[in-house]
Amino acid sequence: RGCCVQRCSTPSTSSMQRLRLAALERQIFDFLGFQWAPILGNFLQIIIVILGLFGTIQFRPRYIVVYTVWTALWVTWNVFIICFYLEVGGLSKETDLMTFNISMHRSWWREHGPGCIRRVVRPSAPGILDDYSYVSVTGCIIDFQYLEVIHSAIQILLSLIGFVYACYVISVFMEEEDSCKY
Repeated sequence: RGCCVQRCSTPSTSSMQRLRLAALERQIFDFLGFQWAPILGNFLQIIIVILGLFGTIQFRPRYIVVYTVWTALWVTWNVFIICFYLEVGGLSKETDLMTFNISMHRSWWREHGPGCIRRVVRPSAPGILDDYSYVSVTGCIIDFQYLEVIHSAIQILLSLIGFVYACYVISVFMEEEDSCKY
């Protein structure tokens, strides 16, 4: 178990650390935008990456298998998010799908992207609530949907790297387990 496990677990551990940090960063911005579906997905991603790290460090191949299966689901989720924000296949970024139809919130990047100038306009019509306002956003360097797509693409890339390392670690663990039997 000694040298080989140490040699293969180090790259896997650092790869999983990057995944956890990327998911945590994404979790923060989804919380700011009240995006409940991505918040739930990010939370599960963080938990499963921790489980995968534990499995790598503690020589638990089953935990790494759980991580590998989750990674396939995570990639699928991120492909869905890319399709959602690019409005592929009848999906629309204007729906409340990401908030489970609970609220009217949208991506935090919609109003706070790089270079965006946000202007709040209070409605002047009588009978409209005073705290309700319209937000005008102009001057964005990059539109919010492309920032969301970039986030998802980074998640996919890191997940694929983590998937490859996890498969490698599982194969090394299984080889060592087989060599110990004889």
